[in-house]
Amino acid sequence: MEPEFASLTRRIGSRLRAERQRRGWSLSDLSARTADQLSKSRISNYEQGIRRMGLEAAHQIAAALETVSPAWLLMLEEYNPLTDDELRLIQGFRAMNEARQRQLLDMVEIPEQQDTSSEPVTTT
Repeated sequence: MEPEFASLTRRIGSRLRAERQRRGWSLSDLSARTADQLSKSRISNYEQGIRRMGLEAAHQIAAALETVSPAWLLMLEEYNPLTDDELRLIQGFRAMNEARQRQLLDMVEIPEQQDTSSEPVTTT
């Protein structure tokens, strides 16, 4: 495992262990709450950073914990590739009603190649 991923895997495991312990659950308790789809040994390996947690396991564990998301478990919120402006655009788009979303999408052309021109964008 690459050092960067090993560190992240350990941090994810620590997050899982802390959440499980906060609830006062044993490894067996958490395993049972996944309908034994994840063994206590596997969960222990995740917590120790020995094994990298996949998306399916994160979904199962998040469902068992009930109050966390798979994204939180996998620390995805810390690795957002979007800029602040891109996030604002997405939030604004989601806040619009469907008709406004369609209008905006009709105005947007997705270029096949990166547009490097400095000409201002005009709308009619």
